[in-house]
Amino acid sequence: MCILDLDAQDAAACEQAAALLVEGFREHAPEAWPDMGSALEEVREAFTGGRIVRAAVRADGLLLGWIGGIPTYGGKVWELHPLVVHGEHRQRGIGRALVADLEEQVRRHGGLTLWLGVDDEDGSTTLTGVDLYPDVLGHAARIRTVQRHPYDFYRKLGFAVVGVMPDANGFGRPDIYMAKRVGPAPSA
Repeated sequence: MCILDLDAQDAAACEQAAALLVEGFREHAPEAWPDMGSALEEVREAFTGGRIVRAAVRADGLLLGWIGGIPTYGGKVWELHPLVVHGEHRQRGIGRALVADLEEQVRRHGGLTLWLGVDDEDGSTTLTGVDLYPDVLGHAARIRTVQRHPYDFYRKLGFAVVGVMPDANGFGRPDIYMAKRVGPAPSA
């Protein structure tokens, strides 16, 4: 496997990237990219605005996964969006390798922080079904997973919860914001 820039001109790779979005988000966020049309639109958008688009590719050309980075705050902070790994190749370190590669790319672009949002639309954390007001940060501090959720993956990679948007996807269905410093820390 190698990680390289996803080529916007490679129609077959872009089709594979779109198919991964549809398949990869079907279980936990089926409304994200319910069909190839919406997924292809997301892939095309990933190549705009100075974004980073990286792919893990097997020697035979199979796209194992891909990740995107969106510059914000003048390029000092980048959003990780999206990350998806082929269903048959999960739990093999591909997602971890893609995140590590994106962290390096963000550093090369002068970024200091990488952030992401992980929705909880299906009851996978203790934040689902809860009225988070008025103690939103208190609930966020006590978050736990009750079934498999991307929150655990990102936490293991060093991301910390930096906020929660209550009801982002309807009552009791929040978006959990996580971030990690990837650039050099200020010297003391």
